[in-house]
Amino acid sequence: MKTCKPGFPVSYAVTAEQMRDLDRKATEKYGIPSLILMENAGLAIADEAVRMVGGDPYCKCIVIVAGQGNNGGDGFAAARHLENAGATTYIFYFGDREAAKGDALTNIEIAEKMKLDIFNNDLERLKRYLRGADLVVDALLGTGIKGELREPYRDVIELIRESGRKVLSVDIPSGVNADTGVVYGTAVGADVTVTFAMPKIGLLTGAGVEYVGELKVADISIPGNDEDDEEENLAVVPDGYDVAKRLPLRWINSNKGNFGHLTIVAGSVGMTGAATLAADGALRIGTGLVTLLVPESLNDIMEVKVTEAMTIPVPQGKARAFGMASLSKVLEYVGMWDAAVIGPGFGRDEDTIEFTLELIRRLERPAIIDADALYAVSKDLSVLKDSKASIVITPHPGEMARLLGTTAAEVQSNRLEVAKSFANEHGVTVLLKGAGTVVSSPDDYTCINTTGNPGMATGGTGDVLSGMIGGLLAQKLNATNAAVVGAYLHGLAGDIAAKKLGEAALIASDVADSIGEAIQEILREPF
Repeated sequence: MKTCKPGFPVSYAVTAEQMRDLDRKATEKYGIPSLILMENAGLAIADEAVRMVGGDPYCKCIVIVAGQGNNGGDGFAAARHLENAGATTYIFYFGDREAAKGDALTNIEIAEKMKLDIFNNDLERLKRYLRGADLVVDALLGTGIKGELREPYRDVIELIRESGRKVLSVDIPSGVNADTGVVYGTAVGADVTVTFAMPKIGLLTGAGVEYVGELKVADISIPGNDEDDEEENLAVVPDGYDVAKRLPLRWINSNKGNFGHLTIVAGSVGMTGAATLAADGALRIGTGLVTLLVPESLNDIMEVKVTEAMTIPVPQGKARAFGMASLSKVLEYVGMWDAAVIGPGFGRDEDTIEFTLELIRRLERPAIIDADALYAVSKDLSVLKDSKASIVITPHPGEMARLLGTTAAEVQSNRLEVAKSFANEHGVTVLLKGAGTVVSSPDDYTCINTTGNPGMATGGTGDVLSGMIGGLLAQKLNATNAAVVGAYLHGLAGDIAAKKLGEAALIASDVADSIGEAIQEILREPF
């Protein structure tokens, strides 16, 4: 069983329908009876349950909450193995017993013949039994839910949540949408979730991430590496090995010119820190040369704030920020070097917005557009298609909502589809920030990043990410690879920093300072 953590996730994430197709193929193409798949799932759950109760299940009270579908069938199979191992099991079945069918019915009937303790639709008894449970196994709903929870399921989930007991969820915490991570009012908060064959998308991104606990992936004998699988339609989950393969090579006879020259167009009065943090991210990711273009009145400040990066003052607009007076000089420098970062600390003066739109429209070198530059783009999305440049945009959900003219909640309700649709429509690579950052490119590549932590929800971390991605573009990575590598290493650097300092104390410069350790960590993994 694999534990999903930085460096050790599986290769793909799937929707509920894609998983059903894999189940069906295992049976129809390879002749593996579906009952064996359920038996293997039950064994995997039982093994994890034993671990969670300390390794010896003898006389431990384990409450299994099961629904009438296959998720419930997995729970019944697990209960049988746990009972045989010496645990005291109580199965609470919620649903229509007469409607149970297929493999789930088979496992229910086996449990009945074994005279296991089974209680049907009994909320009051469940409430009492939960008080003494050493472990609760959540096998209630599974991956099939698509809308608001019906009763009694909502009440069952609330009882599990209120019990304070350790919870093991089967495949996905009940109440979480497997495709989007949307939570329908309430969901089981698991300590561990054991998912089968491949993680479901909703376990890795969106609101559902909060409910998963430790995610483990169990092999239940579904064949992998099928040459007929349409892998291009699956969401990739990069690991450290995959990211390390995409890093630029550093030859012994290299010089700084081999690793690109990045232009960072950033800063306005009061926001010079954004420019500095972007430069730090770019330098730490290995960029050969970094030059900051800043409004002329800020140049003296920037020369004090940065050492390794160079600064060039350019004519400024009315608000001590970039404006149309800056355009010709900025275009000159951006056109000279390998890639550009545009937007950190720009501000939202009308003159700056006009400058930003015209700059993007006339770009020819690869660029990342972030922060206040995205605000400007929201005024005229056509600049993305007008530009000849390969572009990465890095919105958080609020910025993406502004680009689409919708709400952050709507963006969060289907993060993958939002990112994929925007990338395809506007011809840009989208990096949608948040728990389970999504990267989607115009050629239909989509991935979910699994590194990072809540401590990174602090000002300036996005500027560091912009610098990292810009630096990778300058080192000749294409837009997709730059976004994938940048997101993974940025999150991993944040994880490394959080281990040292704790999440609450984490600041953006700590993330930048940990990029080197993040790179070392993935390079230590065996190729």
